[in-house]
Amino acid sequence: MLIIGIAGGTGSGKTTVVKKIIESLPKGEVTVIPQDSYYNDNAHIPLEERLKMNYDEPASIEWTLLCKHLADLRAGKKVERPCYDFITCSRLAETVTLPPRDVVVVEGILVLTDKPLRDMMDVKVFVDADADERLIRVIERDCIERGRTPQMVIDRYRETLKPMHELYIEPSKRYADLIVPQGGNNNVAIMLLTDYIRSLLSTGCNHTKVRQ
Repeated sequence: MLIIGIAGGTGSGKTTVVKKIIESLPKGEVTVIPQDSYYNDNAHIPLEERLKMNYDEPASIEWTLLCKHLADLRAGKKVERPCYDFITCSRLAETVTLPPRDVVVVEGILVLTDKPLRDMMDVKVFVDADADERLIRVIERDCIERGRTPQMVIDRYRETLKPMHELYIEPSKRYADLIVPQGGNNNVAIMLLTDYIRSLLSTGCNHTKVRQ
């Protein structure tokens, strides 16, 4: 099993990169684990307070559960991945069953910030994009999918997204084995990544981990 970590700023194009990796490999060969599914369960906190919490720092993620699920998948076990509701900022009661597969992709803005998780990865990728492009994508996504107004998104960008990106996400780029500039539009970099993944699968060899 290959465990691939794909990080990058909010709106950088990580989802597009993951989609292209899935499309390049045989059907049913990839399991995707979104970091966002592992936000801490804050259902006990009033909604008004939950809406004000910082969800762009490492402390917002239940890393121990994510690492446990990865270890279980590597051991050949199915796992029950949590589901997260971005409208209510809380976990849902239902879960999603994830089977162990040849490739497991862990995707999220902070996945390279946690050392125990990083050490489980065979390939570490950072998807890079200009700040203005990321902001445009975040506005489009949050207004359509998360019921926010453009002004709400801009305010959140100034108060939380931008400072957290500079504090945690951008520095995690140094742990990447591969940096994909121009986000999901960089077809050459994505092709090189998918070719590398296929080569590892065909030889049955894992990428040599670099402990950082």
